[in-house]
Amino acid sequence: MDANLRLGDWVGRRIQVEIDRPLGSRHPTEPDIVYAVNYGLVPGTLAPDGHLLDVYVLGAEEPLVQCEATVIAIIRWRDDIEDKLVAAVSGTWDAAAIEAATEFQERFFDSWVELP
Repeated sequence: MDANLRLGDWVGRRIQVEIDRPLGSRHPTEPDIVYAVNYGLVPGTLAPDGHLLDVYVLGAEEPLVQCEATVIAIIRWRDDIEDKLVAAVSGTWDAAAIEAATEFQERFFDSWVELP
């Protein structure tokens, strides 16, 4: 299995997302973390860590249960293989905007945003 997702395989791709942590919900084990965006999984995928691919969904202003979105970036961790997709249902997003939107959770990790 590859250690990392390949950006070119994902960016621009439309994906179905099952939201398991909707906008405004609390992290299941860290109640101080409130989800500032919808966060979920891509059914039928396998991430480098052996679980379903995680995805931040940007551009939705309400909690979602599921959605279709376009992959715009990957968030990489320097000390782990916990790559996460970043997808958008609307809007234009640069690295700074993605970092700001995902900071509520990514601040705990040594991560960066990879764009095409």
